[in-house]
Formats: sequence, C-alpha cells, structure tokens
Amino acid sequence: MKFSIERAVLLKAIAQAQSVVERRNTIPILANVLIEAEGDGVQFRATDLDIEVVDKAPAMVEKAGATTVSAVTLHEIVRKLPDGAQVQLSDDSAAGRLTVAAGRSNFQLATLPKEDFPVMASSEYGANFSADAGTLRRLFDKSKFAISTEETRYYLNGVYMHVATGEDGQALRCVATDGHRLARVDAPLPQGAETMPGVIVPRKTVNELRKLLDDDEAQIAVSVSETKVRFATPEITLTSKVIDGTFPDYTRVIPTGNTKKLEVDAAEFARAVDRVATVSSERSRAVKLSLDEDRLVLSVNAPDSGNAEEELAVAYADEHLDIGFNAKYLLEIASQVDRENAVFLFNSAGDPTLMREGSDTSALYVVMPMRV
Repeated sequence: MKFSIERAVLLKAIAQAQSVVERRNTIPILANVLIEAEGDGVQFRATDLDIEVVDKAPAMVEKAGATTVSAVTLHEIVRKLPDGAQVQLSDDSAAGRLTVAAGRSNFQLATLPKEDFPVMASSEYGANFSADAGTLRRLFDKSKFAISTEETRYYLNGVYMHVATGEDGQALRCVATDGHRLARVDAPLPQGAETMPGVIVPRKTVNELRKLLDDDEAQIAVSVSETKVRFATPEITLTSKVIDGTFPDYTRVIPTGNTKKLEVDAAEFARAVDRVATVSSERSRAVKLSLDEDRLVLSVNAPDSGNAEEELAVAYADEHLDIGFNAKYLLEIASQVDRENAVFLFNSAGDPTLMREGSDTSALYVVMPMRV
C-alpha cells in the first residue's frame, strides 16, 4: 500500500476515527485504525466493538492495499506536522511497518495484520430515511444533558429515539431521563421513518454523532434496525449497536395538571441561579424559588458557607409558592432555551415542574423538586 494525502484532509479523517478507539483495552487490534487505500481514495475504519466509524478521504493512491496502525499515535504525528504538508503513507507488510513521511520528517510505525481487524456485521435495517443535520443536532443536543450516568440503570444511559404522536401529528422524538429530570424533543417525522423501531442510542454514540452534524444543510442518511443504528454522510459512516433494554414509559412522569405559570427571561434566570448557587453546599446544590405576583426571589441558605438572595421581575399571577431545585439541573435546563423566555409550569412544592421554551411545545423538560 502506498498513497499520498494532504495533511488537513488526513487529520480530519483520522481525528474522527481515533476518538472512537478506547484508550485502555485488552485487545491490541482495537487500538488500531484500519487504513484501506483503493482507487482514488482511502478509508479509515475504527471500532470499539460497539461503535464503528468509517471515514473516506480523497488521496493519490500509487498502490492499493490495507493495514492497521495505532490510531492515537498516527493522529498525534499528523497533528504535529506543518500545515499544508503532503503526507505519504506506505506499508511494508513483511517487516510489519508503516512509513509516514512528510518533508524531512519520517516515522516508522508498528502494524498489525488487517485480517485481525474486527468489522461490524452488517444489519438488515428496517427503516431508512434522510434528515438534515440541523434537525438531528437539535434533537440530540437538547436531550443528551438528561442521560443517566448510573450504570445499574443501563437502559437510561442513552437517548431514546422513536416515532411518537406530537402536537402536529407524528413526530421523530428523542427522550432522555435520569430520574431527576427529563428532556423530550420533537421534530417533523422524515419520510421513510414511519416504520422505525424505537431504539436507545448510547451516550458515546450521541457524542460521536455530534461531529457529523456541524453543517446545518447537510443531509444525514439514517438507518435503524432493532439492534443497530447508522448515520451516514458522503464521507463518514457511523454505525452503533443500540442499548439492549426497554426504555420506561416516560409519559407517566410528564405532569398534565400544572397550572401555575411563570414566564422569565431565560438568560437572566440562568445567570441569577448561577450567582446565588455560588454559596450552595456542594452536596445538595439547593436553590429555593419564592414566587409572588410578578416577582421571583432566588435564595440559597448554606449554614457552612453563607447565604445569598436575588430578586427578578417575572410574569407570574398565581398564589405564593416556595419550591426548591438542584441548581445544576435548573442551569442545564435553562441553557437549552434558544428563545428569549422560559415558561415554567408548577403544581405544588412536591410535584414535578414542567418547563418549555416560550410558546414552542416541540421541546419540553421536566425537573423534580427537592426539599429546601
């Protein structure tokens, strides 16, 4: 195998691949990236056995072939090469070495046989559809903060993507919850997604997927089966196993009778919560909200470190209410609001609170209160 490629193109391709590779693993081949050169391009394939990413890049291929080499080492080398450099990669399979040359720099890297590299079995995808990157980014970005990190409840360690009935008919919906807060985000259902099975997309896959979604206008080909999900652009294909478990019936925890309505400037609210939470205890991070007509007082009382209070002008016309929340949860939810105003709907100090962005009902959030 022998080919030359521009440094910037190689860096982009290898960066996506090496981020999938687990730093600590007991199977040496999983630390490697499979490089396959053929025709007028080269592809880089990396896997951790749960996720597989394949990145295609244009290159001048002198001799077709394939080999595997340490993904992290190759990425570090390419990252440190000067901008604009032409990088030549050639392998000597007899010696088990890959030569990386650019200008006066020359590296010899150990390789492992390409035959040992595990390729994820292809799956029969029951649903295939196309969605623009901006839509998918909104669905996953606005829901992923609520993914649980508790390994025992593994079925909550991802985003549940499924077809649901929304305000305007059928919708593509993403839901995540950790038991303390819940995020539910809808988008119009793309053509071809109607038969899609509901799948739980793992946290690592959600983070890797984010790198494919930078260009709002790009079209992402999505394929879903009971066990796998695949997201593809012309250059990159990300395939992942889904979490084998049943996502709980989240509709039961979304309150429907909350009538006490607070409307507040989302950015102002987030800044005020952040300021008063400075003195809250690390363990509870409790912030108290005291609501009266058109007035909100945020307060923290931490016997060890002191207390803080801040008043905000808000739109509120119901009876007095005192309710406490974890400051971190309030900040994370407030940071999801793209519009100017956040609307909170309360019932009582002990009931879950609903939050949405202004008049937009396509995204809603639920947060559990805490005693203060």
